[in-house]
Order: sequence, then C-alpha cells, then structure tokens
Amino acid sequence: MKLRRHCGFWVVAWLAAGAHAAPFVPPDDAQVLEHLPGRTTAQFRELKALQAAAAQAPDDLSRAIPLARAYIRASRLEGDPRFLGYAQAALASWWKDSDAPTPVLVLRATILQSSHQFGAAIADLDKVSQREPRNVQAILTRATVLTVQGRYEAARRDCERLSRSAPEIYVTICTAAIDSVTGKAANAYQSLQDALRTLPRVDDAAREWGETLLGEIAHRRNDKAAERHFRAALEASEKDLYLLGAYADWLLDQQRPADVIALLQNETRVDALLLRLALAQHALKRPEAAVSIETLRARFDASHARGDTAHQRENARFELFLRDDANSALSYALANWQVQREPSDLRILAETAVATRDAAVLSTVKRWLTETHLEYDLDAAIIGAGEVKPK
Repeated sequence: MKLRRHCGFWVVAWLAAGAHAAPFVPPDDAQVLEHLPGRTTAQFRELKALQAAAAQAPDDLSRAIPLARAYIRASRLEGDPRFLGYAQAALASWWKDSDAPTPVLVLRATILQSSHQFGAAIADLDKVSQREPRNVQAILTRATVLTVQGRYEAARRDCERLSRSAPEIYVTICTAAIDSVTGKAANAYQSLQDALRTLPRVDDAAREWGETLLGEIAHRRNDKAAERHFRAALEASEKDLYLLGAYADWLLDQQRPADVIALLQNETRVDALLLRLALAQHALKRPEAAVSIETLRARFDASHARGDTAHQRENARFELFLRDDANSALSYALANWQVQREPSDLRILAETAVATRDAAVLSTVKRWLTETHLEYDLDAAIIGAGEVKPK
C-alpha cells in the first residue's frame, strides 16, 4: 500500500535531517529545474510525466501533490536538496496559506523540517491532527521530529496514537525508537527484532527502517550484530542515504575505513556521505583525501554563505577530525545541540568537549545521559574524562 511506503520514507528521511540543505525555490515557473539523470528507471519516467501534467495546470491540487511527493522521494534517492525546492515550487499556490489543504500541510512540514524549521513543521502537523486525528503520516512525522529534538514523552504519546490506525509494525518501530534512547534499549531491540520476524506482511520500507534502527541500537551498545542489521536494511533498501551514513559510521568505529571507501565511493554528491568517505581516506592516508577535504570545505563555505545551518553536525566532525580545529568544532556542535539532540549529536558534542577540555560542555553531556538514561557505549575518553578541569 502506497501510504505505508511513504510512512517509512518520511521517518527514515527525517532521521537524516542533517543531510539536507535549505531548499532552492526557482524564481520563474518556466525555469528548467533539473536535467534528471540519464537512466530510464520507472521512477524518473513517472516524475517526468508528473512534471508535464502539473505544468498544464499548476493550480490543480490533484496534480501538484503527486509531483511534490515525487520530488521529495527524489531528494532522498539522489541526496540533492534542490529537489526539496522543486517540491516547494510545485506547492507554490498554497505554500503561504495558513489554512492549506491537509496534503499540502503534510508535505510542507516535510520540507520545513529539512531546513530545521522544526517549529513550523510541528505547527502544520498539529493542524493536520486537529482535522484528521488518525492521519498516520502526520502522527509518524510529528513523532519523529519530536524525537530528533529530544522531546521523548511527547513523541511517545504520538506513537501511542498510532495504535488506532497504523499497521502494527510502524507502531512497534515508533515506540522502539524512543525506548532505545530512554533506558529501554534491550527491550526495544528484542521487541522490534521479534516484530520483524513474526508480523505478517512487513513491507520493504518498514523492514529497512526497522533493521536500520536495530543496527543503530546495536552500534550504541557495541554489539557486533549491528552489521547484520545494516546489511539486512541494505537488502530491503532502494538506496537510502541515511542508512549508508549509519553503516559507514559503524564501520569507522570498527576501524574498517577500506570498507567505508567501498561503500561510499560513488556517493560523493552527498555532503554527509562525502564526509564519511573523507574520514576513511584520511585514516588510510590516501592521497585523494586532500581532494575530498577541499571539496567539503568549499561546499560548507557555500552553505554558510547561503545562511544554511542544516549541516552543523557534519561541520563539527569536519573541523574536529579533518581540520584539527577543536574550537570551531565545538562551536558547531553547540549550535547543533540547540536544534537537534539525537545520540550522534550528543557524541560530537562530547568529542568536541573533550578535545577542547571544556568541563561545562562535558557536564551537559553527562547530564543528558543521566536524565534520559540513554545507553551509549561511548569510549571512556569521551564521557569519562574526569581529568578535564573548568577553564
């Protein structure tokens, strides 16, 4: 069922919030938006057909909605944030309407969160929930944004609401995502693993999402089973950029940079994946690391010039590990922490705190671990640096 497939996409894509830049919106409806890749896949044939149909009647909601959805899907597959701008352009007739139709509100929230406009995204999703309390997409996406922000109890309430209308596997995944970062990682892991094995009719989108989450839980618990889950997710995946990044992070932690290069060597268009590739090249002292680092520097500089702040976690990793500038890295990590509070955000905050010997920031890290009961097997050098003294 198409709805179930889209639900899987919304949440998997939104966990990668840092991978998207602010969308580009063309100033002229006649402007050529993108020369699509030369392949003749069914997806891109469908996209071209939707473009042609919408061009004939840009104010026709029944044509604009499928086109916007197709662009959002393309942004995930291609890792190109411009597609999100094209989706916004497809919805131009309703974009500024505070009382826009429900499908527009859901898609607008998707685009808004991509540039970390979480408050505006939540506002749109709240309107959808008022109109349609059982709208699965709105509930799932709201729960995901709240989880990214570290607002776990509010997110849990949304997961509970799903039980009235969503397939059981999505309810299980939604709940497991929150349990895994609030002191119930073992239960979350077991319940999700059991659900994927025993529930009937688990579609590929749910399997990919579930296996990716299992891989991340195992990674945080330093469990070698993480690789099995990431590989299972890849088998169910069309091409998910968030999944590739999560798997690459695990490989880097396992001191397997050569495997990271094999995984990501053809994914250099995506900044977050190029960063991981550069980290692997740097670890192996490959000469091409210099090219990757310079490319990232230029891309990040251009992003800053546009006022885009969606890459702050990646900026922090870049500055700390590839440019050896711990103070700049800490600035990015702190700014990022004000916006999103996933385990990976906490980790880079901890790493930069230790690198700069900032006891106050390290205390923030330890306090979060204590308050949320997050089970994260961070190295003692990161979270146990008791020798760090106040400046």
